[in-house]
Amino acid sequence: MYEQTYPNKRYKLTLDFLEKHISKSESILDLGVENPFSQIMSSHGYQVENTKGEDLDLDTSTIEDSNADVVTAFEIFEHLISPFTVLKCIKAKKLVASVPLRLWFSSAYRSQTDIWDRHYHEFEDWQFDWLLEKSGWTITDRKKWTHPINKIGIRPFFRWITPRYYIIYAERIDYSKA
Repeated sequence: MYEQTYPNKRYKLTLDFLEKHISKSESILDLGVENPFSQIMSSHGYQVENTKGEDLDLDTSTIEDSNADVVTAFEIFEHLISPFTVLKCIKAKKLVASVPLRLWFSSAYRSQTDIWDRHYHEFEDWQFDWLLEKSGWTITDRKKWTHPINKIGIRPFFRWITPRYYIIYAERIDYSKA
């Protein structure tokens, strides 16, 4: 049987996690502009709409106006100054989100050429969990994985054994039924 190949391990594991939790009949608002992974989701039968490139720290109107069943945010929250604000304004009842984890042996990512491609936050798993809980989400599943690179050295060795990505599936807490 033909097996789909992906540019990297992250796409394969992210798609597997998404398929585990989200039905193809549910509409998705994917935070961030259209990208290779939103195209992969669409090619696998998901109904995906993306935000338009607005600064989500300043303009959450697309999120607030969305009637999507699910919000996805793959490597988005680390770029925001206030991910709490974005998480609070989501109306969807389901969230699938991933973030790069803070690496003790490497400083936060900062592109020298693209001002938007910088990490304001690099979370430890407990910090991301706490952010989600404080903004009204209950995490029901989570997974971590490494991002090894094909180089020789101390830092590449640490990348083989240290988880770099963290993905969660969460549902909105409904206090009205408590």
